Amino acid sequence: MAKKKNEVIRDAENTSEGSRAINKFRISDGLIMVFLALLCLTCIFPFIHLAAKSISSNSAVLAKSVYLWPKEITFDAYTSLIKDGTMVYSMIYSVIVTAVFTLLGMIACTCAAYPLSKKRLKGRNLFTFLLMFPMYFNAGLIPTYLLFKGLNLLDNVWVLILPLIYSPYNMLIMKTYLQSSIPDSLEESAYLDGASNFQILGRIILPLSKPIIATLSLFYAVGRWNAYADNKYYIKTDTLKMIQYKLYQMVASATEAQTTTLSEAAAVTSTPEVLQAASIMFVTIPIICIYPFLQKYFVKGVMVGAVKG
Repeated sequence: MAKKKNEVIRDAENTSEGSRAINKFRISDGLIMVFLALLCLTCIFPFIHLAAKSISSNSAVLAKSVYLWPKEITFDAYTSLIKDGTMVYSMIYSVIVTAVFTLLGMIACTCAAYPLSKKRLKGRNLFTFLLMFPMYFNAGLIPTYLLFKGLNLLDNVWVLILPLIYSPYNMLIMKTYLQSSIPDSLEESAYLDGASNFQILGRIILPLSKPIIATLSLFYAVGRWNAYADNKYYIKTDTLKMIQYKLYQMVASATEAQTTTLSEAAAVTSTPEVLQAASIMFVTIPIICIYPFLQKYFVKGVMVGAVKG
């Protein structure tokens, strides 16, 4: 009984100390909160501004009177993009490429990180060095282009997928997570029961690694979705170009010639500035729709994967 009373008293003291710490609000805390709020607004306001422009009338946008709230709401720009067809096709094509890239990337990352996280692997330090070396040094653009040409990957959809499915940085994060978060005793008990390495990986390791899998999947998907340099260097066929490069071409052409070209079927009634805003929103919306569902795993995976890194 005396021990229980002491524990209750200790808990009450800790609770009171914690509440006092929470109740202490310093000026520095307020300044930090204001700074973080302003930093968040610098990210949110440009997005809201583009969203408002994309559904505002041409006259309001040309008059520079649209800021954070749309004026004379119209969806003509989005209608033109959908009727054009090329942006919709590029969107579907980009989603497929991103999904395949993310799947293959996670397979490559897992197959590299899991063995390297085990001390019983002979030559683990050498393999780790060889797999981490590309993160610091690469051959450069011209040798890479000649390599892809020799492998017949130029102007091929696989040039957007295969070269980047292995990421040393992502492998390091997963390796750190497996070493710090999953005890070896689980694997040893499964090994004594006769489980193979693939059974241990599929039935024990992967189910316990959902946070880091979701985190790295988001890294892979966002990285592939936002990249357009490889489209520019290695792809010539329009049907093989992803949505980000299409958007880059549209913005570049509108900036240089103050015109944005769509097909005749689009029946364009919007100005280039409104079409640019609508195109940017059209490309950004998929990531915005996916991210909230992975945010919980994303935060947990990043925090846990960073421990003992």
